[in-house]
Amino acid sequence: MSKQLEKIKQLIEKREQARLGGGEKAIQKQHERGKYTARERIDMLLDEGSFEEYDMFKEHRCHNFGMEKKQFLGDGVVAGSGTIDGRLVFIFAQDFTVHAGSLSETMSQKICKVMDMAMKMGAPCIGINDSGGARIQEGINALAGYAEIFERNILASGVIPQISGIFGPCAGGAVYSPALTDFTLMMEGTSYMFLTGPKVVKTVTGEDIDQEHLGGASVHATKSGVTHFTAKTEEEGLQMLKTLLSYIPSNNMETAPFKPTSDPINRMEDSLNEIIPENPNEAYDMYKVIGAVVDDGEFFEVQPKFAKNIIVGFARFNGQSVGIVANQPSCYAGVLDVNASRKGARFVRFCDAFNIPIVSLVDVPGFLPGTGQEYNAVILHGAQLLYAYGEATVPKITVTLRKSYGGSHIVMGSKQLHTDLNYAWPSAEIAVMGASGAAAVLYAKEAKAKKEAGEDVKAFIAEKEDEYNELFANPYQAAKYGYIDDVIEPRNTRFRICRGLAQLATKRDALPAKKHGNIPM
Repeated sequence: MSKQLEKIKQLIEKREQARLGGGEKAIQKQHERGKYTARERIDMLLDEGSFEEYDMFKEHRCHNFGMEKKQFLGDGVVAGSGTIDGRLVFIFAQDFTVHAGSLSETMSQKICKVMDMAMKMGAPCIGINDSGGARIQEGINALAGYAEIFERNILASGVIPQISGIFGPCAGGAVYSPALTDFTLMMEGTSYMFLTGPKVVKTVTGEDIDQEHLGGASVHATKSGVTHFTAKTEEEGLQMLKTLLSYIPSNNMETAPFKPTSDPINRMEDSLNEIIPENPNEAYDMYKVIGAVVDDGEFFEVQPKFAKNIIVGFARFNGQSVGIVANQPSCYAGVLDVNASRKGARFVRFCDAFNIPIVSLVDVPGFLPGTGQEYNAVILHGAQLLYAYGEATVPKITVTLRKSYGGSHIVMGSKQLHTDLNYAWPSAEIAVMGASGAAAVLYAKEAKAKKEAGEDVKAFIAEKEDEYNELFANPYQAAKYGYIDDVIEPRNTRFRICRGLAQLATKRDALPAKKHGNIPM
């Protein structure tokens, strides 16, 4: 065998060695945990044969604690580029079979390389996390590696989509990178995220809690809102990432992929003419409205288990990707609160950053009252939603279905926040507050006098409520001042939105020159 062939044989052997990560026993253990390896995950996510790997032969440079004897080619992360549905993406997947996926200086260099390339090429960056945290044998070098990653997350924010998949442990400083990305997906039962683990919590606070209840997928999906999606299987999770990417552009200079549809833009949906209950306090399901107006009834929801009183997610109108923001009357009457406000604000800002039009479906009675909300800064969080809508320069269409009261009317894409088209159904009620509250305030003196005179106060207040309803329990008062562009028949909603989006396709708007705003936090 010639020297050249020997070198080629050596290359092939090294590649085979690198692809084994921590070795066959470590791979077997990973499978026994019900988890795939880093390479298997990448193969399932990317188009077949499209993966181009970088730094396959990179090794760590730590010589403390006997680490020089524990070298693995690639050093705990698989990184490179590929395509999803033919679109370029950059990806890194931490390899738990190598030192439990712990982050070393060289691992961070591999990750930073693909992040830098993603920025140069204007392509999404996907990170699959499955790591025991910083490699403690490397000390400050591992911490510096994390900081280098975080800085790139910050610089890439609003430039390219960043997506994190949590497919195993993600603890300590490692959680900040997913928190800085646009979307996070967690695996149910096999992943967790927390800054300090159960043992530290027990030592410091005395609280006895396990990993799942401290930072499992269910906790972050329902209580904290840290994760946007959860999946029962890794196959399901990876498919969700593909679906998410289909709705968003590759960078902030492009538009989202167009998906042709046979769903007519002028399709009438007669059920919408009767969906609003006669009783103004009766609930209905906003999902039915969304499903009735979007292309083919397809809606990809974001954070479906968190702050259910507001619905956010992606859909299409006549093939064009849009962001939907909708109040949900069947959950807390659709009221806005701390969590709903920040959920909505974050989503609106993402859509605005990536040229995705925003369609708002409004039925909101106000902000949730009480000390629990005030002490948790509902003022600031409500202002975040207000800021997000007011700052957004993408095409914005708002449809008011029923209630739109007080401050919540303003923050939900009102005309004064530079929403382009504001429509209302005939059932819309746009006012400072509901009739009962308004009558109680406006006629308090008269009611008191009547009570002292022994007259029927209830009948008086009911009469005044009827008067207030006659004035404001319809959209025409707002339309009279131009705050509503048109009152539309509910069954025509899809057509009016589709035509509005077509009209706004060439919209150009700009914000005042500044470094950046100071969003309330």
